[in-house]
Amino acid sequence: MIDFRHITFLHLCKIKNYTKTAKELHLTQPTVTQHIQYLEELYGTKLFEYTGKALNLTEKGRQLYEYTLKMVADSKKIREIIMSNEKIQSITFGATLTIGEFIMPSILSRIMQERKDLHFNMLVENTQTLLEKLQNGEISFALLEGFFDKSRYSYQTFRKEEFIGVCSAESEFKGGEFQLEDLLKSKLILRERGSGTREILEHILYEKNLSIESFENVVEIGSINSIKKLVARNQGITFMYKVAAEKELARGSLYQIDIADFQYTREFNFVYLKNSIFEDRYLEWFNLLKTASPFS
Repeated sequence: MIDFRHITFLHLCKIKNYTKTAKELHLTQPTVTQHIQYLEELYGTKLFEYTGKALNLTEKGRQLYEYTLKMVADSKKIREIIMSNEKIQSITFGATLTIGEFIMPSILSRIMQERKDLHFNMLVENTQTLLEKLQNGEISFALLEGFFDKSRYSYQTFRKEEFIGVCSAESEFKGGEFQLEDLLKSKLILRERGSGTREILEHILYEKNLSIESFENVVEIGSINSIKKLVARNQGITFMYKVAAEKELARGSLYQIDIADFQYTREFNFVYLKNSIFEDRYLEWFNLLKTASPFS
C-alpha cells in the first residue's frame, strides 16, 4: 500500500497549487503542507520550489515523482495478482487503433485457442491516452505505433510496418508518380491529435518543411474505418499504415499513392514502465504475443 502522503505529493505535482490540491483531496491546506514537509524530511531534500508565483518540482522532486508513479502502478498490479484466481493469469494492456484493430485479432485468437489459462483485457486508445494509463497503473503494457519518450519507458520492438498515402479508385492520384507537394491541394482526412498515425505523419511532413496546415482542407476523424470509407468514396486522401488498408488495397477500393521520396517504415513497440518489479512478467507476455504473430 502506498503511503497516503505520497498520494498527496502526486496530486500536488499535477495541480501545482496547495489550496486546489487540498480541495481535490478534501483536506485542509495545512494538512497538505504537513504531508509535503514530512516527505521532505524523510528524503532529506526540498521537493518543490517557487519561481515567482509558480510552484515547480526540484530535480529531486522530479525523481521522486517518477519513482512514486512506478510504486503506484506496481502496487495496483500486486493487488490484482493477489486478488485474482490463482489458476487464471489475468492482465490488462493497451493497443493503439491500428494495432488493436488490424494486428491483434489474429494474434489473440491464436492465444485464446492455445492458452485457456489466460485472461486479458485489451483497451484500444490513441498513443497519448495509453501512455497516461500506463503511468497511472491502469494497464500493464501498451503496444504503440506513435512516438514516446524512450528515456522514461522500457520497450521492445514488436514489428515494423510501412506507412503510405492512400486514395480512391477515382482519385487523380491513382496511377503515376507524384510529389508530396502535389497532394497539398487535396482534402486530407486524418486521425485526431494524440494518435500515433497522426504523429508519424506530422513528423514526416516536418522533415520536408511542411505541416498538416500545409493542406488546403483538413478533416479529423477518430475512426480508421470511417476514414477508409470516406477516402474510398473519393472525399479526400489519407495516410496510414499499410496493414490497416490491406483488404481494401487488395480488392481495389483503395489505392496506394506513388509519392516520390516517400518510403517510410516505422516501429510498433511493446512499452512498459522502466524499472518495474514486474518486468519479467511483461517480457513473458511480449514473447507470447510475438510468437503468436503470423509475422514472427
